[in-house]
Amino acid sequence: MLSILARMSISTQNSAVPALKEWAVVVHALLEGEQILDVRKGGLREDGRHFDVPANRLWLYPTAEHQRAELLKAAYRHWIDLAPAAPVGAPITLQGWAEIVDVATITEPEHLDALDSKLIWTGEYASSRLKWKRRDPLWLLVLRVHRLDEPLTVAWDDGYGGCTSWVTLDGLPADPTSVPSRPVLSDVAFEAKRKGVRDALPASAFAH
Repeated sequence: MLSILARMSISTQNSAVPALKEWAVVVHALLEGEQILDVRKGGLREDGRHFDVPANRLWLYPTAEHQRAELLKAAYRHWIDLAPAAPVGAPITLQGWAEIVDVATITEPEHLDALDSKLIWTGEYASSRLKWKRRDPLWLLVLRVHRLDEPLTVAWDDGYGGCTSWVTLDGLPADPTSVPSRPVLSDVAFEAKRKGVRDALPASAFAH
């Protein structure tokens, strides 16, 4: 059986790279190198209502849907004012993309607690995401994030709205590596943060 990373690589090669919808403030944290994790449970409009990872590269789509300052640690709440997100119905501006270098799943509160210092969410909100849909694990994507030299803007389509993680945005290059961009962290800085994530969790969390 193919590993999830191998399956994602094949998918990326054979189709347009999807965009991952995420709070604009989290996208800002990723683009600033403050955070290398994205934590997902899946939205109400997911296929089968379960989260999956369709490709190993993704565009970062900043949205204000569900975003609230009180769900962030106090030090990061002002970042909402620094993180632009297009209103529903308005053009969407993308400032970066990411490659997924590790995928983990967790179901235990102590494993989430071990990641607390690596997330801008409050511990209480992170815990609520773990408890939601208890039968499903919490997915952790370790992302190598790249900032575009020049942002890209695409027109709004009604198909992009709603509670879903992944959308395919029309009008983007098929592969973000074809667009001038640069990693937000050096190789050394990224690997140090990545090691911190891997050391915080049991090896079994990464077995996919």
